[in-house]
Amino acid sequence: MADIKKVVLAYSGGLDTSVILKWLIETYQCEVVTFSADLGQEEELDGLEEKAIKTGAVKAYVEDLREEFVKDYVFPAFRANAIYEGQYLLGTSIARPLIAKRQIEIAHKEGADGVSHGATGKGNDQVRFELSYLAIDPAIKIIAPWREWDLNARTRLIDFAKKNGIEVHQTHDKPYSTDRNMLHISYEGGILEDPWAAATDDMYIMSVKPEDAPDKPEIIDITFKCGDPVAINGKEMSPAVMLKNLNTIAGRNGIGRIDIVENRFVGMKSRGVYETPGGTVLRLAHMNMESITLDREVAHLRDSLIPKYAELVYNGFWFSPEMEILQKMIDDTQKNVSGRVRLKLYKGGCFVLGRESDQSIYSEDFATFEDDDVYTQKDAEGFIRLNSLRLRIRKLAGK
Repeated sequence: MADIKKVVLAYSGGLDTSVILKWLIETYQCEVVTFSADLGQEEELDGLEEKAIKTGAVKAYVEDLREEFVKDYVFPAFRANAIYEGQYLLGTSIARPLIAKRQIEIAHKEGADGVSHGATGKGNDQVRFELSYLAIDPAIKIIAPWREWDLNARTRLIDFAKKNGIEVHQTHDKPYSTDRNMLHISYEGGILEDPWAAATDDMYIMSVKPEDAPDKPEIIDITFKCGDPVAINGKEMSPAVMLKNLNTIAGRNGIGRIDIVENRFVGMKSRGVYETPGGTVLRLAHMNMESITLDREVAHLRDSLIPKYAELVYNGFWFSPEMEILQKMIDDTQKNVSGRVRLKLYKGGCFVLGRESDQSIYSEDFATFEDDDVYTQKDAEGFIRLNSLRLRIRKLAGK
């Protein structure tokens, strides 16, 4: 066992990290400083500092990183239209590098020789946290309790918490593992481990049931500048305020729920339920802003890189040279992605009504089905014959 005097723990105050705080003190006989990043968990942050100190922490940091999170992590991913396996908008994945970065900064400030997290040995988060730690500080010592202790089930953690007087929200009846930030809420574990079992309606927090959403559609405009949303219905907002408002608007219209089985980086499949109301609307709006402002070949090239970009985020390579290069290229495509998109939100659905931009390369003069004097339709004949040449030669050769 490593000789560690002080550890900075990424602390959510939930079941896992509450138990880990106590376990670190008992097992390593060390001081523990907790770090809780406010990424939009709302009431989950209430009393967190007091709880950490009560459980044994020598110091507790609770820092508001919401604007940095949305501006420097969420928006870059949405400029890339990033989506993992066609459905997951990377809500948990995109938050981990920021938490890890600030955690290392606090470790340096506090003179700590180690960091710790609550990710299990089966999940993706252990990889995301630790790749980020090591990319920033290759010499840092890492303690991953789930890979060391014998409390390898959440039912055992609940029992440990009760025995040590640690207050937690999970119960044996509702042992969900949740992660919340401004972009989403995720739910795993409990009945969700059966991929056939339906998620219960009382589980959701950010959105209403689509059936219970208003009977009247809600129409909104989102204004973009260089690929980032800057205003809703003409009202300019900071990144975090923008996403918070989109969550409220989309959530009350029942938008953003998905239930998926995804492929974890470590190799197994995992069932997760996610709420990403504002992000769902934002991605659709951004794609439609691009539809009239991006060159075809640039758009297709960028689209071909979406799976790679999402994979890098999902697998924890945010602080990698390949990610740096990829982000720079994607951001270069966004210089003219400015304008306005109008959407209709209705009972779980998001529908585009229109888009406009001063940077638009859509031309009604060329696209019209009416008379025009800018396009010679006869030119298409040679175009088609040249493009069919290899097909005709193949057939003539008897292939």
